[in-house]
Amino acid sequence: MYLSQQIAAEAIEHVLGGRNLTLTLESVFRRHPHITPQQRAVAQDLSYGALRFYGELEALLQQLLQKPLTDQRLHCLLLVAMYQLNHDRAAAHTIVDQAVKAAGHFKMQWAKGLVNAVLRNFLRQEAALKHALGTDEVAQFSYPQWWIDKVRAQYPSQWQAILEAGNLHPPLTLRVNLTRTTPQDYCTRLKAQDIAARVVGPQAVMLEKAMPVEKIPGFLQGEVSVQDAGAQHAGRLLDVKEGMRVLDACCAPGGKTGHILELADLEMLAIDTEPVRLQRTRSNLDRIGVNASLLVADAGASQSWWDGKPYDRILADVPCTASGIVRRHVDIKWLRRP
Repeated sequence: MYLSQQIAAEAIEHVLGGRNLTLTLESVFRRHPHITPQQRAVAQDLSYGALRFYGELEALLQQLLQKPLTDQRLHCLLLVAMYQLNHDRAAAHTIVDQAVKAAGHFKMQWAKGLVNAVLRNFLRQEAALKHALGTDEVAQFSYPQWWIDKVRAQYPSQWQAILEAGNLHPPLTLRVNLTRTTPQDYCTRLKAQDIAARVVGPQAVMLEKAMPVEKIPGFLQGEVSVQDAGAQHAGRLLDVKEGMRVLDACCAPGGKTGHILELADLEMLAIDTEPVRLQRTRSNLDRIGVNASLLVADAGASQSWWDGKPYDRILADVPCTASGIVRRHVDIKWLRRP
């Protein structure tokens, strides 16, 4: 567990410094090529969890520290361990012991003692520390105060429910490849394997309990893809037909690109400004057995890549505030500004 705690702490440090969590995790995982799939999954879960409840965890940690830590890695390791003690099912003594072991790799003699003292003090004083948070809304809802104020002003009768919903763990929804099977037949297949699921859209199947993608029946064979039910509307709303010329102007990581190509045999150009994420697009398309021309390019600078021929359809899924998908992208809360 300690390696997963280390990796999660490293990722959180970068996010609090202004970097996107998805790209950060990809970068951190590349620096740890020998981690097991289980360690990778745990590190990702810890990263998302600690950022989801960062407001609460930071407020608790500030009560336990006599002065601010100058080492940000150690600070983030404590946040990870505090998340586990507050929201994980692992035994408290195991969490503390592994965090102390992780601190030992920071090559600071005092780090292990500090981590041990802070976490054990939390366990002894948990009730009093949480009571002392009082009416601190950032700690209660784990959003920046400006975000809380904005939601409260715009939705005065629903603001608390909206904030609380944003902190729920997102569901795992699949897009069924209709060239291979149907949502109903796929659910029957899942039921035969004791996997509870239900149809929630024309191609959408929601699993009752999340599971690693490599264990999802048919995923590696391209029969299903992970995609939110709402995101699946985009491809269908384009109303594509056979032989059309289509541009996906901001494609990575390729979920909607693949969906469009599942719906019709057409000519697709998919572009994105991020080379690494474009590689993920290629991997996703290969898995479901479809093909597109991929290009590292900026849709706003069409003179550098457009051949002058018009497109029948253009999908522009451009970057936005993404406040509506904060359940799935927890770093948004701490990266956005008013």
